[in-house]
Amino acid sequence: MRVRLLNDLWREEEGQDLIEYSLLLGFVALVAVSVLASIQTSITKLWKDVSNALSDAITGAG
Repeated sequence: MRVRLLNDLWREEEGQDLIEYSLLLGFVALVAVSVLASIQTSITKLWKDVSNALSDAITGAG
């Protein structure tokens, strides 16, 4: 009786899709974090350049 229950649980595939999508989502999140970490300095420099340009435009206009 217990052997049959274990065999039925082993062959059941209903939760397989959920596990696959969860693993895929985790992989995509890991790649996104890696990419953002690698371009962090570029983004920081861009924001500083924009901030300085806006500051210069405001002080130059007044």
